Amino acid sequence: MKVLVTGAAGFIGFHLTLALLGRDDEVVGIDNLNDYYDPALKSLRLDEIAHHVNHSNFEFIKADIADKSFIEKLFVDNSFDLVVNLAAQAGVRYSIENPHAYVESNLVGFVNILEGCRHSNVKHLVYASSSSVYGMNVKQPFSTEDRVDYPISLYAATKKSNELMAHTYSHLYNIPTTGLRFFTVYGPYGRPDMAYFKFTKAILNGDSIDVYNNGDMKRDFTYIDDIIEGVVRVIDRIPEPQANKFTAANPPYKIYNIGNNNPVTLRKFIRVIEDACKVKAIENLLPMQSGDVPTTYADISGLAKDFGFKPRTSIEQGIGSFVDWFKENRPE
Repeated sequence: MKVLVTGAAGFIGFHLTLALLGRDDEVVGIDNLNDYYDPALKSLRLDEIAHHVNHSNFEFIKADIADKSFIEKLFVDNSFDLVVNLAAQAGVRYSIENPHAYVESNLVGFVNILEGCRHSNVKHLVYASSSSVYGMNVKQPFSTEDRVDYPISLYAATKKSNELMAHTYSHLYNIPTTGLRFFTVYGPYGRPDMAYFKFTKAILNGDSIDVYNNGDMKRDFTYIDDIIEGVVRVIDRIPEPQANKFTAANPPYKIYNIGNNNPVTLRKFIRVIEDACKVKAIENLLPMQSGDVPTTYADISGLAKDFGFKPRTSIEQGIGSFVDWFKENRPE
């Protein structure tokens, strides 16, 4: 199949591209290579793709999904079977500082992708949503049956908006869409703005780490290999029209949580990183940050039922693999 992967130089996009090329799909990857975090890591990912794949099956284009003219031409020039939209402005806290970046990428960019799918014969659009849509919901674990009407960051609001936009296009134009609510993905080649990356770097350098809310927050940390296995399974199954008890509309539209279904405290997470690094952390205790949530916990029963999805990587195994990678590719 011919697959468009947006955000192909990003963390999940990179690993997904490798997986798709590994099974001989043809992949067109686009990414704007912005400087939200060090573009050198994105270049490292692209170099890794170049070293391990059949070049004739992969084309990379530096571009922004918010560029309407480019996206229109991209879909005219290519006949994509599948589209996986992973391009987005990431980060909860950065959305408080720079809201316009999220509107451009996560809203304008996403509608450009939807329009591209609308005017071509794309069989399935899979897109990244986020566990952040659950906000400070008190019911645990988070279920796709829960209401997600109370976002506490603009990032979360844009991800919920993506789900609503996808539902509209699925209903109006019969475009099969599947949204995946990712829960704290980690692993080799991960994002340096994420806590595990910052902690590992600081601990190995002998620097202090900022620990918010006394380390009492819980996260459903999910290893990248488990995530990619789930994403690939989802890509290959086109959703059928879905009846819903709340509406007469039944478009080919699905939403799934994709997580580990086993949250751990930040405190335990730090202990695991310390063990992998064989160094004790120097902690700087701070209060909870604006836009942050105390717990994420995924109910993955839908993904398990429909795809047999079951995460297999323990936090000790996953962090061990990340720390090994980090030591070999240690950034300055």
